[in-house]
Formats: sequence, structure tokens, C-alpha cells
Amino acid sequence: MTDPIRLSKRLIELVGCSRREAELFIEGGWVSVDGEVIDEPQFKVTDEKVELDPEAKATAPEPVTILLHAPAGVDAETAMASISAETLSEEHRFGKRPLKGHFLRLSASADLQARASGLLVFTQDWKILRKLTADAAKIEQEYVVEVEGDMVAHGLNRLNHGLTHKGKELPAVKASWQNENRLRFAIKNPQPGVISLFCEAVGLKVIAIRRIRIGGVSIGKVPVGQWRYLSGKEKF
Repeated sequence: MTDPIRLSKRLIELVGCSRREAELFIEGGWVSVDGEVIDEPQFKVTDEKVELDPEAKATAPEPVTILLHAPAGVDAETAMASISAETLSEEHRFGKRPLKGHFLRLSASADLQARASGLLVFTQDWKILRKLTADAAKIEQEYVVEVEGDMVAHGLNRLNHGLTHKGKELPAVKASWQNENRLRFAIKNPQPGVISLFCEAVGLKVIAIRRIRIGGVSIGKVPVGQWRYLSGKEKF
């Protein structure tokens, strides 16, 4: 048995590439060790079979954006720590292959309402981060809110045209019933706690809040605690 060496060094020996090219091949998920993709250049190998995909490109991986269905009451830092290859939604395990590099240098944006669950966005793409922060006031968010109680007369009309509650002026919001105990709210850049205030103002008590959409991107059929990649066709 030979002494263990870095995977990047073994690849250089095999294909005659430069050190930087070897690192890019490996980080891009183009290199396998005994049939298993390894994306860490420092991974140690001995006599294993190392192969480079014939389609390999020595380019830095494209930045990714991850859409997490966060549980209620979890802050962004805790939510980010839960993102791994194992928590990728089963229904979305096709197309893009999870790499360890996808879980590094992620930035969170668009915080959830207090105690809410639902869509959280983590991205490596500075263009998307800028869009979600600089244009936050222009991007509509959609929430489904489970409530109990009896809505006051003309409550929906009041929500949709703006109202004052406890001396605080609340903005107009697009509100509609999803079913007998769930309301849908569509609002741009909701301030912390404002959805609970909306409900309280029309005689309702909030049981649960879930964000399902930011701009043109919805969380879709992703179970709580799991995530999927943003596709190239989706736009915030």
C-alpha cells in the first residue's frame, strides 16, 4: 500500500494538469474515487481508482441559491447550519449534484416574520443578494396564515384598503381567504410583526404563519426542514 496523498496531487500525476486545474476539476464534482464523487482537493487517497469525467471543465463552479423550507421559530444562522446534501428534498434530487462547495459562503436574505415557517433564501450569487436587499421594497412576499376567531364586519375590505390599529397605521395588503381558517397575505417588504397586527386588527388570532413565495419564486413541494436549488428559469 502506498502512502496517502492529496487527491489533487494524484490527479496531477494522472492527467498532467496544473495544481489549479486539479482543484477546479475536483471542486466542480468531476473527479471520482472508486466510483464516488469527491469534491475536496485535500481528500487523501492511496491505491483507490481515481477517474476524471471526460466532460470535465476546469472552471469555478457556478454560484448556487438554496431555497429552504425553514421550521417555525428558527433563526437564519441555525437554519443555514441544517443545509446539507442529506437535507436536499427527495423530490428535487435530480439535475444539479450537491457539492460541499455549495454550502460555503452562503448569505441569507429576507428574514421571516417572528415565529413563522416557510421560504428562506441562501445564496452565493451577489446579483441575487443585491436584488433581494436593494429591491426589497419592490418585491412581493406571500404568506399563508392560520387563524382562529371571527373576523370583524368588512374585515377583508379594511385589510385591502389599509387601517389603523392601536394608533399604528397599517399599510394596505392583498388579503383573501384560502379556506375557512387560513388567510393569504401578499405584501411588499413586511415589517417585523406586521402580519400578526393585521390579524389582530380584524379580530383574529394567529395560530401559524408560513411564507410560501418571494417575488416569482415559491418554495413549492419541499417538506419542512428540507431545501431545493433555485432553477435557472426562476426569477425573484
